[in-house]
Amino acid sequence: MEMDWIWGLIGGLLIGTGGAVYLLANGRIMGASGIIGGLVDGTGLAQKWERLAFLAGVVVLPILIYPYYGHVDTHVSDNWAVLIAAGLLVGVGTRVANGCTSGHGVCGIPRLSLRGMAATMVYILAGGVGVVLFRHILGVI
Repeated sequence: MEMDWIWGLIGGLLIGTGGAVYLLANGRIMGASGIIGGLVDGTGLAQKWERLAFLAGVVVLPILIYPYYGHVDTHVSDNWAVLIAAGLLVGVGTRVANGCTSGHGVCGIPRLSLRGMAATMVYILAGGVGVVLFRHILGVI
C-alpha cells in the first residue's frame, strides 16, 4: 500500500477521533466553519476559549510536526488568484450549507443526519465539477 494512502487513513482516523471526543466532551459538533463563525459573528463568545484552543491546535500542530516530516508535496496550485478564489468559494459555501466537511461529513454522517448526508453529496459533486472545470477545461490548476 502506498504511503499516501496510509497517511490519509491515519489522518482520517485522527479527525474522526477528534470529532467524537469534541462531541462527547462538549456536546457540540466539531464543525470548523461553525467554530470560526461563532467567533466572528459573536454567537459563540460563551465558548470563546474552547474555540480559540481548537483553532490554535489546528494552526500550531502542523508547525510542530513539520521538522519531522520536512517537505510535503500537497499539490496545491502556485496561482494566488486560484487560491484566493477557492478560499472565498469554500467560505461562502460553508455559510450557504450551514456547515463544512468536518461538521456535515465527519460528524453528520455518523449521526445519520439527513442534512449532513445531503450536504456531503452536494459538496463532493461540486468538487468533482470544479476539478473538471478548472483543471481539464480551463487548465488553471
